[in-house]
Amino acid sequence: MTAPVTARWSHVGLNCADQDATEEFYTRWFGFRRARVIEDGDVRVVFLRSGDVYLELFRSANPPLLTSGDDGPDHPGIARHLAFQVDDVDAFWREAEGELTLSLGPLAFDSVIPGWKTIWVTDPDGVVVEVSQGYRDQTPADLAAYS
Repeated sequence: MTAPVTARWSHVGLNCADQDATEEFYTRWFGFRRARVIEDGDVRVVFLRSGDVYLELFRSANPPLLTSGDDGPDHPGIARHLAFQVDDVDAFWREAEGELTLSLGPLAFDSVIPGWKTIWVTDPDGVVVEVSQGYRDQTPADLAAYS
C-alpha cells in the first residue's frame, strides 16, 4: 500500500470577460498581487497571488454559462463560490458598499460558530465571492461524531 499523496493548493482558474477588471477586483478588494504573466500569441494568462493562494485569469469572449446570485450556483460540477476570510466583515463592507454588488447577507452563523459572519459579493464576471470572519474548524473529537 502506498502513502496518500500530500497535495498543496495550487490555484483556481477564472475565465474573464475583462481580464483587467477582474485583476483590479481581486487586487483592490482582496490584496492579490500579480505573480506572473504568460503571453503566447493572442493568449494572455495572468497569475495573481495572495499568500499561498493563486488565481489564474484567462480572457474569454464566451458568454457566461449561467448567472448566479445569493451564495452561488447550486449546479453540480460548477464551483459555488470563492471564499476569503477577513478580520471584520462589517469593516470590509463599509469600504466596499456602493462599489461591489452584494448578492447575499450579511448573515450571522453564531448558532454554528460564535462570531462567524458572512457576506457574498460578485466579481466583474459574476463569480460569487464569500467574505467571512470567524470560521473555525471543528475539533477532532467533534468531527468523530460524523464518522
